[in-house]
Amino acid sequence: MVMVVIFMLGIGNFAVHKAVLESGHPLLGRMPWYVHMLGGRGTLVTEFLVLLAAMLLAANGWPWLVWVYAGYSALNLIGAWLILSNRV
Repeated sequence: MVMVVIFMLGIGNFAVHKAVLESGHPLLGRMPWYVHMLGGRGTLVTEFLVLLAAMLLAANGWPWLVWVYAGYSALNLIGAWLILSNRV
């Protein structure tokens, strides 16, 4: 069950991340050059690696990690809401 929850949170993180990348927000233009490499796909790779690490750790006896990943997802959601609603 823990794996399913982490996977579903990961899908949400990818969707939010992609929405921010496609928003064209001026804040994205201020990011360092390496963020813009490959059209921002490098950051999606990083997002995948975080998801993979969370799933591997949870599968190997760290079930409480779902709460850590849920907190990470909540921070992602808050940040995306701030960017997408032009509050930043």
